[in-house]
Amino acid sequence: MTVQADLRFLIVDDHHSIRKLCATVGSSLGFACKEAESAEAALATLEGDSPDIVLADLMMPRMSGLEFLPRVKQLVPRCEIAIMTGHGSIETAVQAMKLGAYDYITKPFRVEELKLLLQRMEEKVKLVAENQFLRERVSAEMDLNGIVGSSAKIQDVLRMVARLKDTHTPVLISGESGTGKELVARAIHYRGSFAKRPFVAVDCGSLVPTLIESELFGYEKGAFTGALKSKEGLFQSAHGGTIFLDEIGELSMEMQAKLLRVLQEKEVRPVGSNQKVKVDVRVIAATNRDLETAYKEGTFRKDLYFRLNVVTLHLPPLRERKLDIPPLVHYFLDKFAPGKMISISAAATRCMMQYAWPGNVRELENCIERAVALGSHETSDVIDVNDLPAAVRMGMGNDLSPATEIFEEEAVPVPVSPLAPDTDLEELERLTIQRVFQQVHGDKTLAGKMLGISRATLYRKL
Repeated sequence: MTVQADLRFLIVDDHHSIRKLCATVGSSLGFACKEAESAEAALATLEGDSPDIVLADLMMPRMSGLEFLPRVKQLVPRCEIAIMTGHGSIETAVQAMKLGAYDYITKPFRVEELKLLLQRMEEKVKLVAENQFLRERVSAEMDLNGIVGSSAKIQDVLRMVARLKDTHTPVLISGESGTGKELVARAIHYRGSFAKRPFVAVDCGSLVPTLIESELFGYEKGAFTGALKSKEGLFQSAHGGTIFLDEIGELSMEMQAKLLRVLQEKEVRPVGSNQKVKVDVRVIAATNRDLETAYKEGTFRKDLYFRLNVVTLHLPPLRERKLDIPPLVHYFLDKFAPGKMISISAAATRCMMQYAWPGNVRELENCIERAVALGSHETSDVIDVNDLPAAVRMGMGNDLSPATEIFEEEAVPVPVSPLAPDTDLEELERLTIQRVFQQVHGDKTLAGKMLGISRATLYRKL
């Protein structure tokens, strides 16, 4: 049996005929309806299934609607509640609205009147959900600004993101730790038609092995010790949208088999349940391991590898795109010191350009955050070598010369003279901006996007 989730409607009334009428009206609107004959029975159902809309009678034995209302709001804050009341209890109904009720309806009511109320409540529920998605999208798009760079390799990544943003195709993102795999996954999701749908990120390496199945697929009440109520899994939370499985190579062989079955059958079975729940999700997986070698060695399932590896997107390490270090440094300075005119000394610039950055962009971000936080900017607005972490300072000379690496990537050639040993960040920026302008044929808006800076900042630098 396959269960399809609908908007959930709970009717609470001690009269059987009223409950049946409301359930009939709710079913005609496409709601999944449940009934409870008392407030106590309704609260018991809330432990296992959270409704989206509740319609409760004001006058019920033992626990009244006014007592029931705050209990529901505490357990299910996003639930919308309406109160049914008699003509003589209008003042009490108004009091209920002050406690958080959406509206009230007086008995006896007409079917059309109830249908109109439920439709308005449905619109409110959907509006709240949409606002949540929009807030997540705005937050994610702010994060997307972290995909900064004009190097050929990072531009190849952005072009691939543009091609994948509207597809349902599984994507496997590979790359070293700190290269921005989740950032790219969010870009694929939020820059396309999936933007208003859920995006659920799962760190497979951090999940407890004994609980990973219940986290991914959900569980029923009583399925194991501590399962006091049913819970949706992460796949169900991502229904209709995207699930991002980070470090998928860390999953055990047993969980790989169960994940493969989910991807093939497009349904999950919660732990302790005999029912299957239909899920429709786009899967984006990421790994810092070589999965092809892993499946050949027998540590990763071959069939799962080919199921996930429909499109592969490789993120280059920072040491292979050093041209992007100057705009990244400016991006992080704007992020951690907004409104402050902090610059980098020539010595610190050389230090950063010669360092290998084993932690990639994440390490560079931490380096700039540390320099901003610990630097003595009260007396100076320049970050010097002493403001950099010891690993970066001691790493000078452990990599190729910046003069030979910064412009070694494939791109439109720009006349650039060899960099002097004391070249500072401003000169690197000038060369970088010049190169980007030639690539985009003078388009300032596109140049700003490629450099990761606002148009106003670009004009100031020009």
